[in-house]
Amino acid sequence: MGGLTLISRILGFIRDVVIAYAFGASTSADAFFIAFKIPNFMRRLFAEGAFAQAFTPIISEYKTKHSHIEVKHLIDHVAGHLGSILSVITIIGIFTAPIIVMIFAPGFIQNEEKFDLTAAMLQITFPYILFIALTAFGGAILNTYGKFAVPAFTPVLMNLCLIAAALWFAPYFEQPVLALAWGVFVAGIVQLLFQLPFLYRLNLLPIPRLAKNNDGVKRVYRLMIPALFGVSVSQINLLIDTLMASFLVTGSISWLYYSDRLMEFPLAIFGIALATVMLPDLSKSVARGDIESYQNTLDWALRWVLLIATPSMLGLILLATPILTTLFYNGEFNDHDVVMTSYSLIAYAFGLLGFVLVKVLASGFYARQNMKTPVKIAVVAMITNIILNLILIFPLAHTGLALATSLAAILNASLLYYFLRKQGLFQVQSGWNALLTRTFIASSCMALFLWWGSGHLNSWLIMGTFERAMNLLFWIVVAISVYFASLFISGFRLHHVRLK
Repeated sequence: MGGLTLISRILGFIRDVVIAYAFGASTSADAFFIAFKIPNFMRRLFAEGAFAQAFTPIISEYKTKHSHIEVKHLIDHVAGHLGSILSVITIIGIFTAPIIVMIFAPGFIQNEEKFDLTAAMLQITFPYILFIALTAFGGAILNTYGKFAVPAFTPVLMNLCLIAAALWFAPYFEQPVLALAWGVFVAGIVQLLFQLPFLYRLNLLPIPRLAKNNDGVKRVYRLMIPALFGVSVSQINLLIDTLMASFLVTGSISWLYYSDRLMEFPLAIFGIALATVMLPDLSKSVARGDIESYQNTLDWALRWVLLIATPSMLGLILLATPILTTLFYNGEFNDHDVVMTSYSLIAYAFGLLGFVLVKVLASGFYARQNMKTPVKIAVVAMITNIILNLILIFPLAHTGLALATSLAAILNASLLYYFLRKQGLFQVQSGWNALLTRTFIASSCMALFLWWGSGHLNSWLIMGTFERAMNLLFWIVVAISVYFASLFISGFRLHHVRLK
């Protein structure tokens, strides 16, 4: 799943490079990112977020304890309820698009052109939430049955649609950026259609039905309603960042978008992939009453988080300007945009370990169908983020917003870990002190090497595109080699992170 997600993210980078080349950090780019961010936020709220976390433990339980016919019955009724609710939300969203823009980007009101363009694009992109939520529903079914490749590959289609829209269809529009909005719309349909044949092969192709008293649907609702808020705090925090950034100088929203996309690269490839794969396994352990397997899976996941997320965080911080210069410094994206985006990228990267840990630790609660604890913690984290936003936005502008989000994520992860331990759901296994020491030594060696050799921003700006790409590839490969060589020399072996 991580490998296929890597392919998707590489295409996502190509997509962002194309968008940055064509639109830079301009008014039209800011408008599109808002019009895309709102349905994307709702996608994570209703689809990959709350719904997936509520639905996966239930369908895992049904798969373990019930017949195939009963599983199919559950899927049909959940499809009927989910489709009906999201159809209503979509219709409301299309007709109230200007009001939604006023809520999420109030700073646009003073710029009539930017406001009208954002509202027009939001009306086009809003149906994406319906298509992609049903896609995520299908993906949750496939993941439960061990078919991880199909859902992991599906986002590739989104990137291909947006690349095609920016390169080939934008010139046909009076306002070229509208092509991106239509690309989002088409991508939602394409991704949904792509998964249907695979569901059909499992004899689990949903036939939407509505029943008032279906027990499985009721249980999904009971878990989903609190999870709607709890699992999406990081997304709510990012939207709060966007809301406040709408009052800052033009380009602030784009700088935050590009830096967030880079930060999400390791988060998606590793953090989300790990959480997605482990949730069905944790849920099955709970359904069997196998607490030892449950704790072993959590401990295994946390060890891998430490090993991968720590050097990823340091790499993003130390290679921020080389990465941004290589990917985006072209066309409408200038050196000032590189510098400003690097500030927010470093601030986001500081919280990468927290973002990944939230995904993994929260799964420990969701697998037990405990949504209350993560929700309470999420409330604390969101309030903290808002307070930090108000404190940091004045001295640090958009960088302060990114830093506040990172600090809130670290707090969120710390509280999740504390309550897992307090409720007796997780016990640390032997070998952690040695692993922490070895990871610290290896990460320090890698960081010192990058700090010494990666070079100043000016040296990257004067290079050609191909030269920058080769240099960046060199430093990434050598940094990875230094990290793993240092781990090996310090005594680390793969059996130290093997799942028991």
